[in-house]
Amino acid sequence: MLPVKLLIACFWILMFLGIHSLQAQQPPNIILILADDLGYEVLPAYGNNEHQTPSLDRMAAGGMVFENAHAMPLCTPSRVQLMTGKYNFRNYIGFGLLDPSEKTMAHWLQEQGYATCVVGKWQLYGNARQRELAGGKVGSRPEEAGFDSYRLWQVSDLGSRYKDPLLETKGNGLEKFDGQYGPDLFTDYLEDFVEQQAGDPFFAYFPMALTHDPFEPYPGSPDFASYDPQKRVNDPQYFPGMVTYMDKLVGRIIDKVAELGIAEKTLILFVGDNGTDRDVVTSFKGQDLRGNKGYTNDLGTHVPMLAYWPGTVAAGSRNENLIDLTDFLPTLLEVSGKEPNALPGPLDGISFYPQLTDSGYSGPVREWVFCHYDPNWGNFKARTFVYDTDWKYYADGEIYDLYNDLLETRPLDFAALDATGKKAIRTFRKVLKQMR
Repeated sequence: MLPVKLLIACFWILMFLGIHSLQAQQPPNIILILADDLGYEVLPAYGNNEHQTPSLDRMAAGGMVFENAHAMPLCTPSRVQLMTGKYNFRNYIGFGLLDPSEKTMAHWLQEQGYATCVVGKWQLYGNARQRELAGGKVGSRPEEAGFDSYRLWQVSDLGSRYKDPLLETKGNGLEKFDGQYGPDLFTDYLEDFVEQQAGDPFFAYFPMALTHDPFEPYPGSPDFASYDPQKRVNDPQYFPGMVTYMDKLVGRIIDKVAELGIAEKTLILFVGDNGTDRDVVTSFKGQDLRGNKGYTNDLGTHVPMLAYWPGTVAAGSRNENLIDLTDFLPTLLEVSGKEPNALPGPLDGISFYPQLTDSGYSGPVREWVFCHYDPNWGNFKARTFVYDTDWKYYADGEIYDLYNDLLETRPLDFAALDATGKKAIRTFRKVLKQMR
């Protein structure tokens, strides 16, 4: 019979090994940051020399830059697609609304044992005007969409998202924060959530308010203290500073994860929701490019996307493959350990998880992006189209050679295409027929 001291020592060794085995099996944390109205051409990671984004530069240097990530041209269509993994014709019920019958990435991750939190811009429940335009339909509150905790702008009430913000917080209800800055308060709440959950798997979703208009003073700008948001200044001269402030908040999140010692257990994804505001002109690689939010060419859909996961995502890697917002839900599920193909019903996304873990990945990737765009807002035109990095085909018959005409200034006739072009367009026609 073993001595008592030896038995006790064996017990503690087994406990130690058991805890470490459990930690090794624990799925990684996930932080998904969605910038508002930020096209790829704005960021230095893509070759812009006009803006200052040291934190995103750090993400790019320490992780993976996706060269060909695409969103819908407008915010709600993008957010619904991102959260459900489905194309808009399946579940988009109106601008500012998320169908309450839909299961989101937060629901699925809750089932995987994740604590879930959302901070930032909601705009998925619908205000009176949005519900009226949608024929009386109502969207989803954050609890209904799978989030345990939240601090959000525009759940149902308007008000400022920046200075003197009107925010709704889980447990506290609706509050106005005089003299404070909404993006700071979102980040404060997210940092508190991460601290509370460190050690247990969590999913934090941060649909930012920045860099959406109104373009107005921000903390650190000379006129912030005296600025009255009721006057609603909307001057694009503030846009560069708002980009840098957005970057500062991303840096706070990266630093918090590192400070808590969980950087190697946390995947951080950063992506834009659509192109840059049309009031913003950016100098990019020798061209002055006007943002094209709401419209369907490359400057309306091409967004920045970065992945940061020390020890897993190869530092300084660049990915040329196509990514669509539907791809995020299956990716996050695979990160959590759930097989995306096991989900019931249609799932349009393709997981890019293998591309994160293997920078030399040569397996199946997305071959085209399908877009059913019916904005239900503003004067934007509904359009359906399919494209890759070389060719684009609209359902009304318009054809563009994106390799030579990225901004779609010269529509082409099918008969004038070479064999490669004709093959691509035939494929795209089959995709459109399948989607119908």
